[in-house]
Amino acid sequence: MDADTSSRAATVNIAAALPRLANAAPDRIAMRCPGPDGRYADAHALTYGALDTRSDAIAAGLAARGIVRGTRTVLMVRPTPEFFLLMFALFKAGAVPVLVDPGIDKRALRQCLDEAGAEAFIGIPLAQFARVLLRWATSARVRITTGRWALLSDATLADVERAGAGAGPQLAATAGDDVAAILFTSGSTGVPKGVVYRHRHFAAQIDMLRDAFGIGAGGVDLPTFPPFALFDPALGLTSIIPDMDPTRPAQADPRKLHAAIARFGVDQLFGSPALMGVLATYGKPLPGLRRVTSAGAPVPPDTVAKILELLPDDARFWTPYGATECLPVAVIEGRELLELRTRTEHGAGTCVGRPVPPNEVRIIRVDDAAIPEWSDDLLAPPGTIGEITVAGPSATDTYFNRDAQTRLAKIRERVEVAPIQPAPVNGRGLDGGCERIVHRMGDLGYFDAEGRLWFCGRKGHRVVTATGTLCTEQVEPVFNVHPEVRRTALVGVGPKAHQTPVLCVELEAGVAKTEQARIADELRHIGEGFVHTGRIERVLFHPGFPVDIRHNAKIGRETLAAWAATRVG
Repeated sequence: MDADTSSRAATVNIAAALPRLANAAPDRIAMRCPGPDGRYADAHALTYGALDTRSDAIAAGLAARGIVRGTRTVLMVRPTPEFFLLMFALFKAGAVPVLVDPGIDKRALRQCLDEAGAEAFIGIPLAQFARVLLRWATSARVRITTGRWALLSDATLADVERAGAGAGPQLAATAGDDVAAILFTSGSTGVPKGVVYRHRHFAAQIDMLRDAFGIGAGGVDLPTFPPFALFDPALGLTSIIPDMDPTRPAQADPRKLHAAIARFGVDQLFGSPALMGVLATYGKPLPGLRRVTSAGAPVPPDTVAKILELLPDDARFWTPYGATECLPVAVIEGRELLELRTRTEHGAGTCVGRPVPPNEVRIIRVDDAAIPEWSDDLLAPPGTIGEITVAGPSATDTYFNRDAQTRLAKIRERVEVAPIQPAPVNGRGLDGGCERIVHRMGDLGYFDAEGRLWFCGRKGHRVVTATGTLCTEQVEPVFNVHPEVRRTALVGVGPKAHQTPVLCVELEAGVAKTEQARIADELRHIGEGFVHTGRIERVLFHPGFPVDIRHNAKIGRETLAAWAATRVG
């Protein structure tokens, strides 16, 4: 084996599958995107051959402008063909795309971009204008626009692609430990943090998703969260990018989703619980789908039941559990989730299923402090609530330029390795063993007697009173059964260990304010039926809960807590 062949064999890169698929089926559609008018035209479609060839040209053109292996590059492009061409070009170049949710607070967005220390900035014309006006990514020395003219930029994407045309195949010989991307969290649980993804993390996610959901090449996917579409080419799927604002899934037009599903023979769909709610409310059957996946927050039981009614009998509705820092962790199918609905509504929490192999999921005692080194003494007694931790090939090991947050979320564990065994994929070799990272999910939960993992809420959202601790996912489902309640949120007012539990309530549309006193009394009566909710007496009605910008599903309990504090004496 020559050096070049050896280098290619050792390369770990999410883009490595693209040339293979392009050679095997160059004319297969890799993705279709809606045009500016919302219509799907051939001009907005990419075959595997075109995606591979054009991303090669762009990668070569980027390299000519200094965007090469290791170059941190902010990418602010809408889910159009240009976004996917650029992502694969950056991966092929070995550059490091930096992705930030565009809907986050503008001050937080600037902080994220400053922290990333980006060396290049690629964006639509509006993003380039904002970059100059708001002084985003001032460290960027190369600026490329997707517009027709190089206004406020050094070059257009068309210029870059022309410059690299004919350069031939491009694929940096990246290793598993090389940084592949920096993905900022949505900030729904605090200031957004840049999660460092290495190439081995992406490779592990592809394998784990394929095995967990039985994904085979040739399917057609409708990923309503665009970054998930990046997995599709590596899985041999065709992506149909929906005509919707990906930052507002709760406002998606179900008619457009159904039209795309029917027209292109979509057989699998990914969406947030908010998007599932849109489809459930619309109520039109989904006969062509065989696999639906929803993540981002627990899916309400009524939504699960309705989606299953709309799907064929042999279809599966999966709700994987995980986070930007570690995905997938565990998974459960909708039918099993519904079988456990009564337990959830009685305060058991939400079952998130069984760990996805080869993850090792363990529950540790609740502790808000950093834990530098793993010890089995950290483990919570079986069946008791603690913090969920994960060690596995997709568990990331650091936040970018956030040492304090990294120390709070990561535990280093020494693992003994027998001579005939390979070291863990996310480990560092040591004499007689290796080191791996254990990620603290920041979630509370426990395992039941059947080995299923139950989610009880965020650790930071727990309410600590003088008489005990209350977990959001063990409290809210108890009250959500009220027919006039859309959803509830438990928050604490006052100092830790002496907090007053407050139930914030968002009513169903059309319920008059004059009914609030009655509903509050009925909710208190429901709470009296369980020991853990009997202590909740304060009920506040809110016109519309704040939610995260990524999935429109996670409730902004920090904001609600501040609001409740102004109303509770």
